[in-house]
Amino acid sequence: MANLKRNMIELIKEVSEDGEILKSEKHLTPAFIPLTVVYQAMDLTADMQKANAQNERELIDRFVDFIVHDVYKDKFTKDDLINGLHAPDAMEILQNQIRFVAAGHQSDETKKFLEKKN
Repeated sequence: MANLKRNMIELIKEVSEDGEILKSEKHLTPAFIPLTVVYQAMDLTADMQKANAQNERELIDRFVDFIVHDVYKDKFTKDDLINGLHAPDAMEILQNQIRFVAAGHQSDETKKFLEKKN
């Protein structure tokens, strides 16, 4: 079978009192993501472009649900995702996960991780 693109997300699991990361987990998307998930990602991308301050929280909740359930197939929980992302980077990470599904864009970090894994 063809070499299918995959994406990765790293979630922080444990932080020391002085803010050092003690434990994190990296999760890969399933090897196959059906086209129907692309449609959902496209809808979320369109909604992201139309977002305003009033519905931004709702949009983030939709991103989280989509990433946990539809992209990563419940390999981690919503709480794991919400609590495992560094706040200043969280929106960019969520958006990049959706962009991966919608357009197949892999981050350099994901490419390096997959090279080491293979």
